[in-house]
Formats: sequence, structure tokens, C-alpha cells
Amino acid sequence: MSRDPREGVRPAFRRWRAGRPFWGGLLLALGGVEVLLTLKASLDVILHVGMQGLAGYLLPVVMLLCGVLILFNPAQRLFYSVIGVLVTLGTWLTSNLGGFFIGLLLGLVGSCLAFGWLPDQEPRVSRRRRRQEARAAKAVAQPLEREAGRTA
Repeated sequence: MSRDPREGVRPAFRRWRAGRPFWGGLLLALGGVEVLLTLKASLDVILHVGMQGLAGYLLPVVMLLCGVLILFNPAQRLFYSVIGVLVTLGTWLTSNLGGFFIGLLLGLVGSCLAFGWLPDQEPRVSRRRRRQEARAAKAVAQPLEREAGRTA
């Protein structure tokens, strides 16, 4: 009776993901990566251009860092998400219109998701499960109503 070592990986990842603003941090980090990938110039050219060129690389790195910190330090998510929004808006001017709008939108949506995440919220019950529970309650209630009508 050997257990598969990967049997508990998915539930463990779901528990880890539920305790933090996972999608917000992931989208912010992906936005930073996308903005970095849209910058084609080498670092030597950027250093010759000056501070404006260096900021083109610095802001996406800060976006990526904020996204990773949101994932691994969710207690400080408000601070990191506010910094993420400000830095993401800064990429509009420094990094090809925020990575041709894609990185800008990913960063803004990710920061907003991280800012709005509530840690102590009850998990949502799917609509399918609510319908099944309502049908089960109705099925239990119908025989009881019939027997109450017979005895009266």
C-alpha cells in the first residue's frame, strides 16, 4: 500500500493559494515580466541614454518584485499593491506605453485584485452546490409534509 507522493500536492497548493491574493500577485508579476520583455535595448545602450532609460528597466523589476512579495508576504499586500499601481502607471511613460498596454493592464488589474483581497472571507459556494443542497432539502421536506397532512 504505497501512497503516491503527488497525491497531496494539489490540495496542499489549493490551501496555500487560498491563504493569499494569488491571482493579484501573479498578474502583477506577469505584467512586470511582459513590460521587461518588450524592452529590446541592451543595458549598455540604456546606461548611455541616461536615467530615463534606466527607469525603463527599474520599474518593471519593481513590478515583478511587488508581485512576488504579494504572493509570499500577504500580510503586507496593501502596501505592495499601492506601490504596484504607482509603478505600473509609471511604466506608461518609461517602458513603451506600459509594454504596449498589456503589461500596464496586467499590473493594474493584479494590483487591484491584491488590494481588494480579504483574508478571512468564507469560501464561495458554487451555484451548482447551492442548487443540489436546495433540491436535497426539498426532497426531505416533501415526505414530511405528506405525513403531516395524513395525520391531521
